[in-house]
Amino acid sequence: MYDPIMVQPMRTEAKDIGFKELYTPEEVKTELDKNGTTLVFVNSVCGCAAGKARPGLKVAIDWAKENNVLPDNLVTVFAGMEKEAVEETRKYFTGFAPSSPQLALIKDGKLVHMIQRHEIENNDANAVANKVAAALKEYCSKVNA
Repeated sequence: MYDPIMVQPMRTEAKDIGFKELYTPEEVKTELDKNGTTLVFVNSVCGCAAGKARPGLKVAIDWAKENNVLPDNLVTVFAGMEKEAVEETRKYFTGFAPSSPQLALIKDGKLVHMIQRHEIENNDANAVANKVAAALKEYCSKVNA
């Protein structure tokens, strides 16, 4: 477990984008079993979360708001902190190895899209934003809903 004071700025950055923090397995189940679309961000202390994932998410979420493709819910868990909540979250990520950071799009309680760490760390924030935006455009469009 990391020092809570050290990770607070990283938590705040995700919350400022619009993500709701989940701390318990019960909160995870409640949020991820909702109908609609939920973007899940497995936050992390690593450099690729700081320099690529969180900045990319900011750009993608701003774009989604402007283009009417914002997911119904934005939630985050923090790897290395709330172990049980992270473990419960990863139960929804069938077929994918645990990684952090990690982004998943859940629709009606089922995984529909995943962005793993290797897709984040080998790109820049704009590439991450484009990956997220493409998934949101495909699964979260409110135009034809």
